Amino acid sequence: MVSGGPEQATADTWWLPRGVVALRGRIFEKVNGDRTLTLPNSAYGPEVFERVYAHPAANGRSAGAGLSDLFWYWLSPGPEVHQEHLEPGERYEDVAAATRRMLAGNSAELSAAAARAVARVLDTVPDTRISLVRLRDLVMPAWAEFAYELVFKEVCPPRARDLITAHSADVINALKCTGLRHPKRRARLTAYLRERVAAGDVRHELPASLSPSEQVHFLQGTMFNTAVVQLSEATAHVLLALARHPGVQRRVAADPDDDRYLTHVLDETMRLYPLFGIAHRITTGDIPLDEDTTLPAGSVVCFSYPGYHATGYDRPDAFDPDRWDTLSAKDAHHIPFGVAANRPCPAWRISPLVLRAAVREVLGRFELDSTASHTRSNPHRAPCLLIPRGLAPEPRRLDALRTFVRVRDGVEDVTRGVRQLVLGTVMVLHARRQRPAARYFEEPPAGRCPAAHGNGGSR
Repeated sequence: MVSGGPEQATADTWWLPRGVVALRGRIFEKVNGDRTLTLPNSAYGPEVFERVYAHPAANGRSAGAGLSDLFWYWLSPGPEVHQEHLEPGERYEDVAAATRRMLAGNSAELSAAAARAVARVLDTVPDTRISLVRLRDLVMPAWAEFAYELVFKEVCPPRARDLITAHSADVINALKCTGLRHPKRRARLTAYLRERVAAGDVRHELPASLSPSEQVHFLQGTMFNTAVVQLSEATAHVLLALARHPGVQRRVAADPDDDRYLTHVLDETMRLYPLFGIAHRITTGDIPLDEDTTLPAGSVVCFSYPGYHATGYDRPDAFDPDRWDTLSAKDAHHIPFGVAANRPCPAWRISPLVLRAAVREVLGRFELDSTASHTRSNPHRAPCLLIPRGLAPEPRRLDALRTFVRVRDGVEDVTRGVRQLVLGTVMVLHARRQRPAARYFEEPPAGRCPAAHGNGGSR
């Protein structure tokens, strides 16, 4: 699933008391139980990561994993029909085909649609003074409009944009443990989509294997949660990386049509700050790890994207787009959209197109500056100064703003770390009481065989 979630509990939060950080990590480690293997690790490196991830038996999605109850809790309503929660088979193929139809289109038209959506958001930002924004919050309404237009093939009305944005923000805040779930807020989008589906307003063929209610939840979870959240997170990461590396930013702004260099910037951002933290899978058969060790069926395997992306590179912790001058993304330890053999992200083609369009639109209007920290989990939503092009800010004023961003970020990190500990613990306990995934597989809906439901899972 999206960035955030259990893997961020182990982040290096140096300003928090070590006991608080350790406790937060132990709480999430206990969710999955004892039959869990994280790859890569000190014994099994990136080659084993690749082989196991691509193994046909690494295809369980939710049944049997403690993390599944937590992810289903976070992703409700309708996690059982989320594309990432369906077992391989006819039902999954039906849903995946519907997603591909919605994401298909002419590259130039998709890029133009993304640029228009971002431009409408930027039109609300003053062009006569410096603005302090949270980049994820800034761009999420744009991606809400973009996703709406993919589904309905019409301009997104303000009401729909606000419902989608509120729903997506609620999901990602819960995943990052910076806020609790608000089911009523999510239900408002469900009700809106139910009306639109019933009226026949969706301009694509919806999965025939799903009931009308499930079709609504499919749209809500796949197109108006995951798509919006992932694009918002990716945009925030790219723009924050540019804000913190002015030399790279100047080079992109000087030649915005240089697709090659901008693609290198995207590749490096997704390498260093992958949207997927941990992808957990449940093995449906035995998988050999080496000549002497076999991973038994029913094991939970956690694939660490940050761990894998840190292997095989010089200075892996450095942000260096130029490294891609001599590297091929397909040959490096680089899987921003998953692996082809294990259901890669369906947006692998569209995402780079629209992200490049969004970056060009922003840099065409503003210079970016940030002294905030930059971590993979991005819980602060990427604070950044937007300086209108052509504006010459007074140096002392700019220095004061940069100091404010840095100090506020440090203070917020301390309070947020404690809040994540408390809220994360509350949600873990609540999810364990509700057991949404476990109950689903124990008590399948009448008239439907468990094998048709899917075995779930999350990125």
